[in-house]
Amino acid sequence: MKILAVDTSAVCASVAVTQDGKILSECSINTGLTHSRTLMPMIDSALRNAEIDLSEIDYFACSVGPGSFTGIRIGVAAIKGLSDATKKKCIPVSTLEALAYNLSGQDVTAVSVMDARCNQVYCAIFSVEGEKVQRLTDDMALQIDELGEKLKDFENVVFVGDGAKLCHSKLGYRLAGMGNIYQRGSSVAFACEKNFSEEKAIDGAKLMPTYLRLPQAERELKARQALSNKK
Repeated sequence: MKILAVDTSAVCASVAVTQDGKILSECSINTGLTHSRTLMPMIDSALRNAEIDLSEIDYFACSVGPGSFTGIRIGVAAIKGLSDATKKKCIPVSTLEALAYNLSGQDVTAVSVMDARCNQVYCAIFSVEGEKVQRLTDDMALQIDELGEKLKDFENVVFVGDGAKLCHSKLGYRLAGMGNIYQRGSSVAFACEKNFSEEKAIDGAKLMPTYLRLPQAERELKARQALSNKK
């Protein structure tokens, strides 16, 4: 099974082409350039380096959140377009679950964390035993101190994700290695493949972002409306 997978949920953008658990090519950019500029050239490069035509891809995998609202929309829109053009189905993957696969091959409690600003993180906890990754919590949006309370029940904790260093500075615990701390397209593909079923494969038109909280603009609008209603 050939998979083209993308992750645009944070500053780092990553694209990978995999086949039956093997990485054929992978490209990541963490320069701060907008994903709308870099994603399609990265997809083209990943396919060319893997020597695979787009028509040979069996499924598209996409991290659908949580994460950057704009970044996720760009990735989802790109995969929607590719799915529609090729008539191939796509599989949505939790950004936090994909991050846990960065630690595959170890025996740890993987805590996937993404900086949600305002001293909050998007987070989820996973058990990693060799190649087996098991979800222990739902995806959550928590204050960092709240996450710290939850982690008291776990051992051998390792932070992974773009919020890992922030959580490490406040809570301690170990960090993932530098090569595995940020989002990776190959991990999106592996999460897709390990949990694959035909029921999870959907048409591109049905692919939607998954947010754990409203965008800041909507939150501020609701706050202003609530204040206005009190007057």
